Amino acid sequence: MSDAADNAAPYQSRSAVQYASKVALQAGTVGIVLSAVQNALDKHNRGAMGVLTRTGGTIGFFAAMGGTFAFTETYVANQRQKNDALNGAAGGCAAGFLAGVRSRSIPMALAGCALLGASIGGYDYAGQLAGDSSETKEERRKRFFKTPPAPLVETTSTD
Repeated sequence: MSDAADNAAPYQSRSAVQYASKVALQAGTVGIVLSAVQNALDKHNRGAMGVLTRTGGTIGFFAAMGGTFAFTETYVANQRQKNDALNGAAGGCAAGFLAGVRSRSIPMALAGCALLGASIGGYDYAGQLAGDSSETKEERRKRFFKTPPAPLVETTSTD
């Protein structure tokens, strides 16, 4: 693993705020969809505006979790000048801590930090172990499927 990291291209830093804004917008979009589902499944008298008024906190929570994760991951990567699993673990820890704070419990915040940090860090680490293969799709296909054996006796036709 260290040999692959040593041979990798040099680290290129990126803007943490720009990346976090993009991810927060994407996560907020997921939050809107989930808020709409929550609104559709509950009985209430608020109509379609219930997406924003009743369950709108889901939108903000998803946006905050996504933005926190992306900002922390990118900030740690820029500080360390490395792109590895520890960046994802730090971002996951920050997002998990935010989820625990929403429940107004420090033990839940610490548990969320540990659980989400370990999950995302492990996922990133497993992806780095697999690595990027330089073989083409055709080479993978040939390696996967058996090649038919050569015939024992060649048939020749004479005309």
